[in-house]
Amino acid sequence: MPDRHSVSEHQIYISVGSNIERETHTQKGLDALFNEFGALTLSRVFESEAIGFKGDTFYNLVVGATTTRTVSQVCQCLKDIEHENGRVRGAEKFSSRTLDLDLLLYDKLVIDNPVELPRGEILYNAFVLQPLADIAPIEKHPIVDETYASLWQAFDKQTQRLWPIPFAWSPPAA
Repeated sequence: MPDRHSVSEHQIYISVGSNIERETHTQKGLDALFNEFGALTLSRVFESEAIGFKGDTFYNLVVGATTTRTVSQVCQCLKDIEHENGRVRGAEKFSSRTLDLDLLLYDKLVIDNPVELPRGEILYNAFVLQPLADIAPIEKHPIVDETYASLWQAFDKQTQRLWPIPFAWSPPAA
């Protein structure tokens, strides 16, 4: 068994979105993330208009956590949580969904495989950038080398509407 101190912890950020039974699936998604990764840092929850298709508004937030898992293992875990919440694979890219979990960042890693990191939508979707700036304002984007707070400050806020909503979540009892 490896020495516990030799296993390195990685900082990850995950976007969470839902526009089907939003409250229920967002709560269940956070419960599952807590069960998989332990302590979570949560942004505020935002409601936003659907982007790229006509559909109900979304609940969106970003979650920070630490893990000893590989990128592939984290991505599989997120897919499993989506599946447990009724996510249908093979649906159109821009469509309604029960739960959408995307790995945005894994430390400062820049890769294209098995997933694009940092995730491209950080720079062009308000529903990702604003919550990320909420919980990691002084962290720097590994490619553009600007803080998430400054990227949000410069973002054209007229292009995509979102607004914070009251939302309460607490970790499930052990």
